[in-house]
Amino acid sequence: MARIEFVGLAHAYRPRPRGPEDYALRSTNMTWDDGGAYALLGPSGCGKTTLLNIVSGLLRPSQGRVLFDGADVTERSPQQRNIAQVFQFPVIYDTMSVFDNLAFPLRNRKVEEAKVRRRVIEVAELLELGTVLQLRASGLAADAKQKISLGRGLVREDVAAILFDEPLTVIDPHLKWLLRRKLKQIHHQLRLTLIYVTHDQVEALTFADQVVVMTDGKVVQSGTPKELFETPNHTFVGYFIGSPGMNLIPCLVAEDRLHIGQHRLPVAPAEARRLAGTGDELTLGIRPEFVELAAPRAEGAVQVEVEHVQHLGTYQLVTARLDGQSVCARVGEDDPVATGPAWFRLIGPHTQFFSGQRRIPP
Repeated sequence: MARIEFVGLAHAYRPRPRGPEDYALRSTNMTWDDGGAYALLGPSGCGKTTLLNIVSGLLRPSQGRVLFDGADVTERSPQQRNIAQVFQFPVIYDTMSVFDNLAFPLRNRKVEEAKVRRRVIEVAELLELGTVLQLRASGLAADAKQKISLGRGLVREDVAAILFDEPLTVIDPHLKWLLRRKLKQIHHQLRLTLIYVTHDQVEALTFADQVVVMTDGKVVQSGTPKELFETPNHTFVGYFIGSPGMNLIPCLVAEDRLHIGQHRLPVAPAEARRLAGTGDELTLGIRPEFVELAAPRAEGAVQVEVEHVQHLGTYQLVTARLDGQSVCARVGEDDPVATGPAWFRLIGPHTQFFSGQRRIPP
């Protein structure tokens, strides 16, 4: 496995880019440690597949370098980089048996047959394919075929990294959960360097130790699932992570008061000075999980108009309007809440403030 570094890496598909908007991947510096599990997360067109293709060697970057264990591999082909890749649709030979599909990468490299057999059986047991090794791949279900595709990457012991490009998109939701769990188990057992591209936050957050969130060709934050949820460094991360995402409410500070629409909330003088000094574009961010119901006219609470209450088993999802803006709260299943006037407390330990789009540090 390899430690992967990006140094000033950027890519534009047009020959003479004139500005940042012309880049599919904007300049980035980043390091992925040997044996780590990483996810590239973002909406379609954000640059994550471009970055993956640069790592694999399928695409040469417009600028910058890619290093594997300190060696510059920017000009090397995928074969020279020793990369395994698992795609959205299983890449297998339907006419071959499961055993021969798994053995193919090793036989192609002239590995002696005894070692091929030993390694194929090891990987098949790991992926729970041991009972179907002699069956033709064409008759298997979609999840089994994707396991074979995964196994073709795992069977080689010399790969620098295994790359996954939306590998579970076509899989049934329940089987997705089983395969995600299996990938996590494989990573813990083998400590491989795994890089997983997806637009699905559940896949990214349950699979990866570190999630790289991208938008508009930029890496806006890299961190653990806990860090991305509790302390997003960018409003996009706050909004994109979570279901629903973070409430982002325009506000301003004046005369030791936090102004949210028509409401004036008290703020400690030191906090007021800190926030007021960051500029005019101030945004309060709080996740629905941390919005609290409050008594009418309670100190620090704002009045909202509840429009909808969804009962979702163990909790209620409340959608309300605050001076024309939608605000969501996730409250207990037994909390008394109904459509009409209510009071929310938005300021607490988990409240974040953003200037422009960047989080203001404590």
